[in-house]
Amino acid sequence: MKEIVLDDLMDNKTYEQKRGEFRSRIIALKKHRGINLGPILRLVFENRETVLFQIQEMLFVEHTVDPAKRAEEIEIYRTMLPTRTTLKATLMIEITDEGQIRETLDSLQGLDRGPFIHIAFAGEKVTADFEPDRSTEEKLSSVHYVTFRFSEKQRAVFMDLPAGGRVMLVSEHPRYSAMAMVPSEMVQQLKDDLADA
Repeated sequence: MKEIVLDDLMDNKTYEQKRGEFRSRIIALKKHRGINLGPILRLVFENRETVLFQIQEMLFVEHTVDPAKRAEEIEIYRTMLPTRTTLKATLMIEITDEGQIRETLDSLQGLDRGPFIHIAFAGEKVTADFEPDRSTEEKLSSVHYVTFRFSEKQRAVFMDLPAGGRVMLVSEHPRYSAMAMVPSEMVQQLKDDLADA
């Protein structure tokens, strides 16, 4: 995946003028890169466009114009880009009933510390690694950044899946068991992410 560099960024004034169009495009893109895993978990697989958008948004909201600070922001988000053997995703715990937020998050304690979320295909299982330090023993964050690390063998098997090959997203948390079929269009996008790196 091509790195993001300073020259890829719009200045804040230009971005402000194009922000509506950019946001609409990314919202549409994320619809095709997002998948619900049961009733409250949603994963959105990141690519260069989604990461670039997040950087631009942060720079705009924080009014960052200093080139060194802008470069720092790129460095922070750089780790969200997929690579030849990794897919990156933002995992959101979406609880619509405010009265259930604490109870639900408490029931999911340990979600980020165990091998609970997987991509499963052709007898292979690629487990999500969670970014550390987003939660504590007492409090689970509602947003997580996860990495699916493929071995060379797993990558080869995934890339060789035939069109329509079955790919599942699975949660095996003791209090949140869920499974979702990954649409074939998304599977192809994920293959493209791995191939583009």
